[in-house]
Order: sequence, then structure tokens, then C-alpha cells
Amino acid sequence: MIANVIRAAFLTAAIAAAGCTGSDISGISTGGNPAAEKQLSSKRLAEMQAKGMSRTSPVMARIFKEEGKLEIWKQKTNGRYDILASYDICKWSGKLGPKFIEGDRQAPEGFYTVRPTQMNPRSSYHLAFNIGYPNAYDRANGRTGQHLMVHGACSSSGCYSMTNEQIEEIYAFGRDAFRGGQTEFQIQAFPFRMTAANMARYRDDPNFAFWTMLKEGYDQFEITKVPPKVDVCEKRYVFNRIPEGTATFNPTGACPASTQPGTLATAYQSYQKSYEAAFATAAKKSSKLPPKPTIAGLKEANLVADWTKKRARGERIPVEPPSMNQDGTVSQTAQMGRIDSPAGRRQAEIDEAAAEKAKAEAEKKRIELAKAEEKKRLAEQAEADAQAATPVVATGAVNTQEAPVEAAPADNPGLFNSARKRIANIFGS
Repeated sequence: MIANVIRAAFLTAAIAAAGCTGSDISGISTGGNPAAEKQLSSKRLAEMQAKGMSRTSPVMARIFKEEGKLEIWKQKTNGRYDILASYDICKWSGKLGPKFIEGDRQAPEGFYTVRPTQMNPRSSYHLAFNIGYPNAYDRANGRTGQHLMVHGACSSSGCYSMTNEQIEEIYAFGRDAFRGGQTEFQIQAFPFRMTAANMARYRDDPNFAFWTMLKEGYDQFEITKVPPKVDVCEKRYVFNRIPEGTATFNPTGACPASTQPGTLATAYQSYQKSYEAAFATAAKKSSKLPPKPTIAGLKEANLVADWTKKRARGERIPVEPPSMNQDGTVSQTAQMGRIDSPAGRRQAEIDEAAAEKAKAEAEKKRIELAKAEEKKRLAEQAEADAQAATPVVATGAVNTQEAPVEAAPADNPGLFNSARKRIANIFGS
């Protein structure tokens, strides 16, 4: 059974090779960087020999975000691939889930192809190779972005970043395989190892349907140990399918009638039955390992992309990108800062000048307001003083000023003399 599956895998691999575009193998050069020609160690070469591999035999890579691993698989003399090296990814940005748009800081997930022209010995990140995002699936679904790499320098904003020592060996694997005649190698990037237990942990995640689609390619590699033939139709991945007649796969068109090698189809169905039973069991249990944060679709991607644009302009923003919660609310760190770059320094100068101008204008308004208030106070005081100096005129009210004393009336001389005479007569004088 396994032998039949392997033969079927060879068939699909041959079909995939026939569809490869011509590549310039001579494009793999040092680019003036000695690290690009660093040779594999004698220990690594001995491991290859022990596993039935040659230095220049074909390679492929697998990436697992949650586990933080990048694996190199190499073809053996029997045609099947075996794992040769596993590295701890130094840094990858974003969350579990695919990349949606330029600036969302998501490291891609999916099936990608690396050709010789994508190898970059002159990378500012020591060494690098472009993983080929966006691929046919990404473009069919309107996803954008560019320059997504596996590179050194342990720094990432959407890439998979390794240490310089790691990327030197990984780069050498690809370089030697190209020089041995491989025209392209496959990179399979997954959110996690797609076991039944892990799939059950993320069964309620908004990215679950996308991951289930990727899992078909993952499973077929697990069965055959040969990189699957990957096509896209109806905006979805299809694996190891052979279109009938002269039909071809159109990423945005209807999937054509196609077949799959019978032994592979049978093996996959058997594999699925075992998986479904394990998934059902895992779903009933509470996992000890909680799910990791995942991207909440295009809405969150747009939020992060807007943050990225502001950051690139050197604006002062939260030091970490925003994050969307399951209930639709947005979380954002309170710590503010700006990127240390020419753009950041220019923006800091602009902001500082604007702040100084605003401060000067505010001080000018404060002085003008103080002067107006003082002028008003002085006017009110002058009016009060004037009122205090003016006499009060009575109008029907009691006059509190002292009235002049009226002179006593003068005596009536006639009346006085008459009285005096009468008195004198009485007393006989």
C-alpha cells in the first residue's frame, strides 16, 4: 500500500515539475557576501549521507508558528523526503492566521514557492530569500503585501526571522539544491502542527475553515512524504489533482474536472477516518494548552495596517499595534512612542515646532485676556470712585443733612411798652 502511495506521489511530483517555469540556476551567487558561500559542516554532510541524501538533492521547508519552528526536509535516494534540520524561529510578527493586506504585520500561512531569483545574498538582514507571497491563492482572494522573507538579523515585521548562523545554513541548503538542478522548492507555512488535538483547540476560531483547507495538503505530505502538487481554483487550494484533457486550473474560475491517483485517494480517506475519530475525542476534552491569539480577519488587519502607516510616517503612536478582541472591542497599549528613523526624527521635529507654536499662541491669548480683565477692573473702579464723590439729592425722601437754624423772631416794641405801663400802674409808680 505504502509503495503504491509513493509511486502516486512520484507521479504528482513529476506533474508539478513539468509545470515549473524555467529558472536561472546561475542566479545563485555570492553577491559579494561571503556568508552566501558558507559551506555546510562536515557533521551536517555526514547526517545527509546517513539518511541517504546528497548535498545537492532537493529540499523543502515547513514552518509552524505556534511551535516557533522552521524545518528543512531533504529528498532521499528513494524519492521520499525526510527531516534533516529543525530551527527555533528567532522572531515572527503578528498572530496565528493568514496575511490579509500590506502593513498588517502578519507572517503568511499557506503553500509558497521559492525559485533561484528569490534568493538574496545581499540582504540587509544578512541573508534572505523571498517566500513568494502573494501566491495564486492570495491574489485570487485580494490579499496584498510584498517582500515577505525568511531572513537573518532576528528582526521581523511580517517575515520569519532567524539568527544569522541559522540563515547561513538554511540558505546553503537552498543554494546547493538549486545548483544540483532543483528549479524551485516549496515552503509550507502553518499556524501549528495540524494534529487532531490542535485542530480541536481552534475549532471555534474564525480562521478554522482556512486552516482546514491547508490541512489537506499537510495530510497528503504526511502520507506520502513528497511535497504536494498545489493548484488554486474557485479561490481555494487543491492538492495533487490532475485536470482532465486540456483543462487547466484558474484561481478565480470554477475547478475543472480532475482526478487523483487512486492509491493516494484511498490512503487519504483512511487517514481522514482516523483523524475524525481523534478530533471527536479531543473536542470532548478540555485542553491544558489554551489557544494562542489569532487575527480577527480583515477588520483587524485594516486596524494594524493603519497603525503601520502612522508608524512609518514617524508619528507618535502606541508602541504596540492594536488588537481586536473576540467581542469586537479593540485593545491598545497606553505606552506611546515613535520609531527611531529619519522619518521619526523629522516628525518629532515637526511635532515639537507645532507644540512650541501652540504654546506661544496660548501664552499670547493668556496675556491678552489678562490685559482685558485688568482694563475692565480699572474701568469698574473708576466708575465706583466717581459715584462716591457725587452729593446725594433728596427726592421725597428724608434729608439727612443738617438744616440751617432759623433766627428767632424780633420783639414787638409796641406790645412790650404797653405791658410795662400796666405793671407800673398796679404798683403805683
